[in-house]
Amino acid sequence: MFGLGRKREAVGLDIGASSVKAVQLKPMRGGHELVRLGMVPLHPETIVDGVIMDSGTVISAVQQIFTENQIKTKDVVVAVSGHSVIVKKIKVNRMKPEELEEQIPFEAEQYVPYAIEDVNLDFQILEGVSPESNEMDVLLVAVKKDIINDYLSIISTAGLKAVVVDVDAFALQNAFEIAYEIEKDQVVGLVNLGAAVMNINILQGGMSEFTRDSALGGNRYTESIQKMLGLSYEQAETLKLGGEVEGRTFEDARPAVEMVNTELAGEIRRSFDFFRSSSHSDTIHRVILSGGCARLSGLVDYLSENLEIPSEVANPLRNIKADPKKFDPEYLEAIAPQLTVSVGLALRQAGDK
Repeated sequence: MFGLGRKREAVGLDIGASSVKAVQLKPMRGGHELVRLGMVPLHPETIVDGVIMDSGTVISAVQQIFTENQIKTKDVVVAVSGHSVIVKKIKVNRMKPEELEEQIPFEAEQYVPYAIEDVNLDFQILEGVSPESNEMDVLLVAVKKDIINDYLSIISTAGLKAVVVDVDAFALQNAFEIAYEIEKDQVVGLVNLGAAVMNINILQGGMSEFTRDSALGGNRYTESIQKMLGLSYEQAETLKLGGEVEGRTFEDARPAVEMVNTELAGEIRRSFDFFRSSSHSDTIHRVILSGGCARLSGLVDYLSENLEIPSEVANPLRNIKADPKKFDPEYLEAIAPQLTVSVGLALRQAGDK
């Protein structure tokens, strides 16, 4: 989306609600190698529902990552998500790509709830429709310009250059494709549980069939623990991550966590049911869970049982070579689910469309 210029490696920069993460990969024979990796936490009020409330803090975090990890590359790939991002699979009359380029703003008007002049549009013609058909499937993406401009401004002020703007749900797909075998007849639900937003991308035979962003993320667990146990946000966050606070452990927080587990499973199930109702497939074969809360104690087992779909924690680094002298394997294993979006972005290049 919005790719510019010739192809060259870029850093995947995931500006999330709880942290900024940067991943730099190097293509090598048969795969990729991890070159640089950095992460800086953000205060929960820094980014709210995809809107950057405190740009100075984000700029400092980005600069800190690049300085501390000696990342020399200035080209970055970023992604957006949330209610300002519209992704829709639409049918249009068969036409040449250059004709569709001219037609897409008119087609988009019926699907985008914002004025067309206020959004950036992109599209991709999807394969799989019979050549005899008079119609073709198109993936339409619309993002509010002010959201993109906020991110571009931060990147520019940090001394960097955004060469591609992507969407979180598509970055998940990129990361999945290099980490897992794609089976033609398999339907996979990619679920990224970010701090403030949950991204869902359902793939059928490796192709995106359904995407949705929900304003339910890992912060909901922290808020639930905070309210139930009368703790500060920071103390509740510590308990959520398995730490101890004033003699209290994760077990004391479990009732608060289980309340949110139920809410989360219901939200995922609604998305899956909507996909089934509008798709040729009524089966989702597996769920790959990523994001900071993917390792939350008992969550994967709960989702497997509640959704009645085998679920597992994502490891986007499983096929990426990493020098154990530069990167602690245990640390990589622990944070891998959080890196899914940034790895997916790092696989993009300047010049990609």
